[in-house]
Amino acid sequence: MPTNGHKYSILLPTYNEKDNLPIIIWLIVKYMKASGLEYEVIVIDDGSPDGTLDVAKDLQKIYGEDRIVLKPRGSKLGLGTAYIHGIKHATGDFIVIIDADLSHHPKFIPEFIKLQQEGNYDIVSGTRYAGNGGVFGWDFKRKLISRGANFLSQVLLRPNASDLTGSFRLYKKDVLEKCIASCVSKGYVFQMEMLVRARQHGYSIAEVPITFVDRIYGTSKLGGTEIVQFAKNLLYLFATT
Repeated sequence: MPTNGHKYSILLPTYNEKDNLPIIIWLIVKYMKASGLEYEVIVIDDGSPDGTLDVAKDLQKIYGEDRIVLKPRGSKLGLGTAYIHGIKHATGDFIVIIDADLSHHPKFIPEFIKLQQEGNYDIVSGTRYAGNGGVFGWDFKRKLISRGANFLSQVLLRPNASDLTGSFRLYKKDVLEKCIASCVSKGYVFQMEMLVRARQHGYSIAEVPITFVDRIYGTSKLGGTEIVQFAKNLLYLFATT
């Protein structure tokens, strides 16, 4: 089977995703196998009380320990530290970050990789706000919050990317390590800061239009506290970058 000489470590941070995990992993395996790319899926579960880790162990038995790597943590410690934890155990030279709740479809991963190879980009980011990208399943309020957050981010931070608040991305491993090391934010604003720091470091960013679908199982983790924290951190980044 042909490969491009690279290996892709796909990081899947999870918290209460026992219903979604079998589907997202099946889709990842399907599209990565079809594309002939070398890959591994690293599941970073933060002590999910719903039994997500047990489901992950069953999936590891099905797909093999070389494909499904389990690196759980004892409690919910945040996305940034989850990525750092995953990178430590990643054997690939590229890192793919994708949500486990099925809002990001793995069919786009080969497109990210193809574009990265064509331009040797440091980062390829999925965008809901360019080309034929879009959002499905959100009510008007959620769309307004997302659009508003993205618009404010664009005006204040000038990141050279159309979707600053999304989290579906492909990074060169060393680029991701450097961006994370530069970040001070936690929570949802972390993804935004990653691209801001990438711009500061002079990294090249390309975009692939994606369709974002609201989660099928489970509940969204976005609440009022996260929105307030987002606003605070946005102003901090504006003042310091």
